[in-house]
Amino acid sequence: MNDLMGKIQSRLPEFSKGQRLIARYIIDHYDKAAFMTASRLGATVGVSESTVVRFATELGYSGYPYLQRALQEMIRNKLTAVQRMEVTTDRLGNQDILRTVLNSDVEKIRMTLDEINRDDFSAIVEEILAAKHIYILGVRSSAALSSFIGFYFNLMFDNVRLIHTNSASEMFEQILRVGEGDIVIGVSFPRYSKRTLQALQYSHSSGAKVVALTDSRLSPLSRFADYTLIAKSDMVSFVDSLVAPLSVINALIVALGMRKKDQISEAFNKLENIWDEYQVYEKLDNE
Repeated sequence: MNDLMGKIQSRLPEFSKGQRLIARYIIDHYDKAAFMTASRLGATVGVSESTVVRFATELGYSGYPYLQRALQEMIRNKLTAVQRMEVTTDRLGNQDILRTVLNSDVEKIRMTLDEINRDDFSAIVEEILAAKHIYILGVRSSAALSSFIGFYFNLMFDNVRLIHTNSASEMFEQILRVGEGDIVIGVSFPRYSKRTLQALQYSHSSGAKVVALTDSRLSPLSRFADYTLIAKSDMVSFVDSLVAPLSVINALIVALGMRKKDQISEAFNKLENIWDEYQVYEKLDNE
């Protein structure tokens, strides 16, 4: 964030009058500018769309979308809940909210498919299969994702530890013995959790393999990860959109399930008997 803002600030004297208007708006309202189209940014500051495009080129970007993406990546973790609400109001306006949000989620899955590293994905599958212990950690909104992983991993493995924590001290008590031969899967998206970051740092220094499921290689989690799985997230109002991360998790579970098919079939046969005996699921009789 500071690098980009510093670059814009230092080049103010070189810009044309119209470009200076754009630069000052971005400096003062970066949280809104990052989610504006070139035409809307131009209209807001009183210049043409082509002037906005030339401004991005002057900064060394191939086009305005690249400047916009850089702004989004660098500020997403800085936006407060109030700023998120304001940005959403600007982005959605009077649009069909249902269609807009669902289309945005579809686009995030497409972007994830384009950017995810398939070699890393395959390597992570092997690391999980070989691990002595599998630790899974995600807090706040990411807790739903970590719980989903934990639910299915517990059906496939007997060495899974889902970290439940409300404080940093509780978290470290649960990962105290993490070490070589173990794997730690940390899940966090903007705004990134300090507790998750600290846990990955500790696990990395203890010799465990670390997997980060996050939104970008610029994510602070990547600093302590042996493997980073990129899954694009977005903010919809104050809500984190985690559709693409869940899709990646589904793919990981299916890949592991295919590798452990025989063991899983045996486990599910036992489970079906247990579920029937204790009436876990409602059974619908076919008439």
